[in-house]
This record gives sequence, structure tokens and C-alpha cells, in this order.
Amino acid sequence: DIGDIVRGRDMFKRNDQDDVEKGLKIVFEKINNGLKKIGINAYNDGSENYYKLREDWWIANRDQVWKAITCKAPKDADYFRKGSDGSKLFTSVG
Repeated sequence: DIGDIVRGRDMFKRNDQDDVEKGLKIVFEKINNGLKKIGINAYNDGSENYYKLREDWWIANRDQVWKAITCKAPKDADYFRKGSDGSKLFTSVG
């Protein structure tokens, strides 16, 4: 799940070669450095993983991430389409 990835809890991609995790660490380091400039030091845990910051960021932004993922899809958008017999068929077309 995307929330787990953002928060550093993705149990399926734990390795030193994970480019997504490396990129997220860089992003959250920049966010943390910006916060320090304005006197907010609550996220200095010394781990360089920024787990608390990532958790708080996710709580504050999860709705915006969802909107971006779904591109504000209309209510009738679905992963399923109706088959000729009335059944629901999975589709990646949307």
C-alpha cells in the first residue's frame, strides 16, 4: 500500500538497492531541513529514516495523494465493466 511505502513500512521491498526508499529518504531529509530552518526540530531522530516525519506527512497529505492517484475520477469510474451477460469483468482500462 502506498501509505506503507511513504511511511517506510513496506515489508516487501526492504533492501539496500531500493531506489524508491532512497528517493523518499532524500525527499524527507529536505522537508526536515526546511522545518529546522523555521525552528521545528521535532523530527530529528538521528536515524536518517524520518519515520515520525513520514507518518505525520502521510496523515496530513493522504487525501491529496488519493486524489492524485485517482485523478479525481468520476464516481462511475470502475475497475470492472459489465459483461454482455451482466457479469462484472475486471479491466485496467477504467
